[in-house]
Amino acid sequence: MKLQQVKLFSLVMVAAFAMSLVLAACAVPATAPAGGEAAATEAAAPEAAAPAADSNFKPVWYAPAPHPYFEEVRKGIEAFESETGITVEKQIGPDWNQDSQNQRMEALAAQGFNAFSVYPADAVGTNGLYEQLTPNGIHIVNFGTSTAQPTTASFAVATDVKAAAMRAAEELIAAMGGKGNIINVLEVLEDPNTALRKQGIEEVVAKYPDVTIIQEVAGIKSVEEAVQKVGDALSANIDKVDGIIATGYTPSVAIAQVLSEYKEKGGERTIHAVGIDTDEVVMQAIKDGVMDGTIVQNPYGHGYLSMLLLQYLSEGYKPKADAYFVDAGFAFATQENLETYNEDILAVTEQIKSELMDKYLEK
Repeated sequence: MKLQQVKLFSLVMVAAFAMSLVLAACAVPATAPAGGEAAATEAAAPEAAAPAADSNFKPVWYAPAPHPYFEEVRKGIEAFESETGITVEKQIGPDWNQDSQNQRMEALAAQGFNAFSVYPADAVGTNGLYEQLTPNGIHIVNFGTSTAQPTTASFAVATDVKAAAMRAAEELIAAMGGKGNIINVLEVLEDPNTALRKQGIEEVVAKYPDVTIIQEVAGIKSVEEAVQKVGDALSANIDKVDGIIATGYTPSVAIAQVLSEYKEKGGERTIHAVGIDTDEVVMQAIKDGVMDGTIVQNPYGHGYLSMLLLQYLSEGYKPKADAYFVDAGFAFATQENLETYNEDILAVTEQIKSELMDKYLEK
């Protein structure tokens, strides 16, 4: 079958793609950011004034495990460093286990760090860690997702992931003409966002009697796994699949690769596809008409705004009542707006920054 030939080529090519991610993460820009960490900052920081630097403010940015999303968030952290002159300790843990996060964050707190921008490894388990740290005057802001409520974290700066997944599902079903069979590709089941994305997609599909999810794929932690599992799912359903949706970075890349190669090899079935995030492979697939679109998150804002909120908290500002969730926004990129979607997202970051005092903080 033609798709099986594509899969073999995909597995060969994925090693090169994975290496490119490593090299991109390790490349040192011409002017290194204040923290000394290596990663290019593609977007300039918003121009609104930030609080003055405080020598007692010792911030940390912590992500539980390597993932391309975190490299995008890092750009916002580095922009904050460049704008303020404050060094942020940036750490990425080894895995998604809560114990690993506990050990490393407790060690950082023991070293005197007192402000944490954190992606929680476990929505419930991380609260126990926070309850140990915050009574000691440590401020915590979640980025990318939220811990379960109630929580001692002051804010969560994130995408409304359920709303984004529902938008993606609506766009896919519209492209399919309101009927057909869908493969739903999830990512890391331990990720607190995954359950919300799954729920959102299923709620949308339930509104359409002629739309069915024929297979769910999950447990994807690497590009290699994504290509293998996406290829297997498409091979098993090639005679009946009409659409495929991914709500994770790596499966979106895999869908772009596998469908692109399927079309290049003469695959005749029309398979609509919607992903998330803006990897070059995904954006090229949209440009080529292989994918219909992708949800564009605001990882830059997740990093930049979470750190700015921590700085304000260190100066004595407090969260306003019912102002815990800071929606960093999202957009939907298609062939029609490939040249402008990034400007739209950065404008959202600037707008939120200008509203922090009115909507989220008080003395």
